[in-house]
Amino acid sequence: MTGAIARILAAGMVAMVLAVVAGPRFIGWLRKRGIGQHIREEGPERHSAKQGTPTMGGLLIVVAAVIPYLVIGQKTVPGLVVLTLMLGSAVIGLLDDLRKVRKKRSLGLSGKTKMMLQLILILLVGWFAIRFAGVNSDVDIPLFDAKIAFGGLYFLVVYLVIAFTSNSVNLTDGLDGLAAGAVAISLIAYTGICILRREPDLAILSASLLGACTGFLWYNSFPAQVFMGDVGSLALGAALAGLAVVTGTEVLLLVIGGLFVIEGLSVIIQVISFRVFKRRVFLMTPIHHHFELKNWSETKIIVRFWIIAGVFAMLGFGIYYIDSI
Repeated sequence: MTGAIARILAAGMVAMVLAVVAGPRFIGWLRKRGIGQHIREEGPERHSAKQGTPTMGGLLIVVAAVIPYLVIGQKTVPGLVVLTLMLGSAVIGLLDDLRKVRKKRSLGLSGKTKMMLQLILILLVGWFAIRFAGVNSDVDIPLFDAKIAFGGLYFLVVYLVIAFTSNSVNLTDGLDGLAAGAVAISLIAYTGICILRREPDLAILSASLLGACTGFLWYNSFPAQVFMGDVGSLALGAALAGLAVVTGTEVLLLVIGGLFVIEGLSVIIQVISFRVFKRRVFLMTPIHHHFELKNWSETKIIVRFWIIAGVFAMLGFGIYYIDSI
């Protein structure tokens, strides 16, 4: 296992270095072609200063992660399932980002179009995972030594897990470095879980993503020189969900990715409350905007949310460790 640990560390380091080294040239390329962020008008007023900041930086994360995985990884079926899911989601995010840039607005693909594309991708990858990656339809319940057998309904479970996670990471990507840092923290937990499961290929892929996110943060931290865009947030969310599916930790993902659950639920609660009671629970959603309107500084929100993400990741990994001994 010592050799495997060395490869895992090497993959993470190579991905991080690739992202840091390639960052300036890639950001310059985006800026030269006018690929900039369009800020939604109903967002916090101070976000207007970010108008035109280069976006689609998620391409840098994806490339920086894929290269070391393909070179160092063993390319097992579970690893390729997660990789395919990530790349397919990146393509959907890229189409969304390109539409925003071409239309010069903050709205890209329609919600129905995006969800339909995600449904097709998830059904194809989910079928492949069940057929060839050893994924079964039983979902483990942590700490209770229990399973829920979903049978044919497991495809619905997979869809909900992946769609909710990828879109929740997308919602979290609203402040400089918030999503990239939170995903990196969650990936630390998943890298550890893959090591405990003695699945070095998945650990290498997770570490590669972790390194790429960390390298990207060099340019995405406040004040951001580049945003990841949907190409990055959807890909990273799908990768997290994919790791959960192939490791049988779908329920545990709710803990490890607890911050994303909070961000996603804040939007759902706000929509339901307004439609049913004509009242808003939060000043603005996702919930990080609520604290912006409470006059918290952007850096304070980011750091505190990273702390929350870290607590959830440690708790989730701790639960997995207890269950594994």
